[in-house]
Amino acid sequence: MGKFVNDVKGFFDFCDKNEVKFVSFRFTDIKGMWHHMSYNLSALNEESFTDGIAFDGSSIDAWQPIDKSDMILKPDIETAFLDPFTADMTVVVICDVYDVYKGQMYEKCPRSIAKKATLHLRSCGLADTVYVGCENEFFVFDDVRIFDSPNHAGFELDTEEGEWNDAKRYKDGFNSGHRPRAKGGYFPVQPIDTMVDLRAEMVNVLNQIGIETFINHHEVAQAQGEIGVKFSTLIEAADNVQIYKYVVKMVAHLNGKTATFMPKPLYGDNGSGMHVHNSLWKDGKNLFYEEGGYAGLSDIARWYIGGVLAHARAIAAFTNASTNSYKRLIPGFEAPNILTYSCQNRSASVRIPYGSSNKSTRAEFRFPDATSCPYLAFAALLLAGLDGIRKKTEPVGPMDENLFKLTLDEIRERGIEQFPHTLRGSLEALIRDNEFLAPAMSSEFIKTYQHYKFETQVWPYEERPTPFEFKSVFSC
Repeated sequence: MGKFVNDVKGFFDFCDKNEVKFVSFRFTDIKGMWHHMSYNLSALNEESFTDGIAFDGSSIDAWQPIDKSDMILKPDIETAFLDPFTADMTVVVICDVYDVYKGQMYEKCPRSIAKKATLHLRSCGLADTVYVGCENEFFVFDDVRIFDSPNHAGFELDTEEGEWNDAKRYKDGFNSGHRPRAKGGYFPVQPIDTMVDLRAEMVNVLNQIGIETFINHHEVAQAQGEIGVKFSTLIEAADNVQIYKYVVKMVAHLNGKTATFMPKPLYGDNGSGMHVHNSLWKDGKNLFYEEGGYAGLSDIARWYIGGVLAHARAIAAFTNASTNSYKRLIPGFEAPNILTYSCQNRSASVRIPYGSSNKSTRAEFRFPDATSCPYLAFAALLLAGLDGIRKKTEPVGPMDENLFKLTLDEIRERGIEQFPHTLRGSLEALIRDNEFLAPAMSSEFIKTYQHYKFETQVWPYEERPTPFEFKSVFSC
C-alpha cells in the first residue's frame, strides 16, 4: 500500500491539508471482520497515537471477559489513508490491539499474531522478509434473500448474468440473452461481462487510496470477478486484503448491488478462492530460487512447501475458516484439494507459476479463501513453511498430470493426502497439530479460536436440516 504519512507530525499535516474532520481507527477480530470507531480530529493529539485509544474488548466476539474488558488500540500511523466513501472527510488508520493487563501485544489480535510470525522469521536468521501476494475472487449480485427459521430455511440470489434469467420478462427493460452461464465466465467481453465498469471503478478507488493493482477480469462463474493487487510484505498484504474487501463491497453497494467473498454461493458453478503466493528473501535475494531446480525451486522453497503440505489439514482451520469453504473444495470445479505441488498445474494445492525466474520464483497456495482472517492465514502458512525448512520436509510430488482425473483409489495408492472435507475436520486437525504455530499463537488463542469456530460455525451448521435433505430423505 502506498504510504501517505510517515510519522505523527506528518499525519496531522496530512489531515490539515485534506481538511479531515474524523479519524476512523480500525482493527480486525479473529474471524477477520473489520471494526472501527471514529474520533473527531480535534479530540486527538500526539499522545493519542503514542499512548493508544481505549475501547471495550468484551464486546468483540471471543475476546475479553466483562471484568477485564479494557483494551488499547495502537494506531499504525503509516497505514493512514483517506476513506473514499464518507460524506465528511475521514482518514482511516489501521491498529493493533494491546493488552493492558499483561503489558504486551494482545494474544488474540490477528494483526499482532502476524507481527509475531514475522519477528519469528527474522529471529530464525534464515530470511528477513516474506513476500505475500493475494488473488481474491468475489461475486456481485443484484439481490440477496436469506431465510433461517425453525420451519423455513433457504436463500435466493439474483444477477442479470444468471442463466436462470434466460426466459425472464423484465418489466422495465428487455432480456438481452447475453450471459456467461455456469463455468462460462472466464474473460468474455461485453455485453456478456456486465461488470467491466464496476470493476474499473473498484480499481480506480483502490489506486486512489494507495493500493497498486495490475489486472482485473471476469472470473469463471456467473457474476464473479477478480482484481489483481501487487504483492507486499506479510502485514501490508493482510492490511491490503481488508482494504480491498472494503472497497469492493462499498463500490458494489453504492451502485445498487452487493458483493460477497463467500467461497461457494452458487450450486453447480465455480467458487471464489484467495490464492496466496509466498517467497522468502534475505538481503535482497530470493531464497526460493535455484538454477537447475525443478521449476527453479531451491531446497528451501521445496521444504517450505513440504511444511505447508504436512500441516495443511491444521492450517485449513485458518485458511478455509467457514463451513461454506469446503463446498468449494470438491472435485469438478478446479478445486485444489490434493496435497501435492506442481509447475503450472492448477489441479495441485501448490502451484509454481509459469515463467518463474530469479526474482519471480514463488509458491502459490491455491486452497485458501477469503472467509479466512488474512493475518491468521498468512501467519499459519509462514509458520508451517518455516517448520518444514527446519525439518527439511519433502513434499509429495511434483505431479504434472491432471490430478482431477485421478480416482480416490488412485490418489490413495500414490500416497497423496487430501485436504479436509469439512471445517470440523480441519479444527480437529488443529487440535492435534498446533505446535508449529507456537512462535506466534498461544495455546490460549488456539483453544479460543477452535471453540469459537465450533460454536459459531460447525454446530449450528450440523444441527440444521437443509432443503436437499428434505428432497432426498423426506419420503424415507
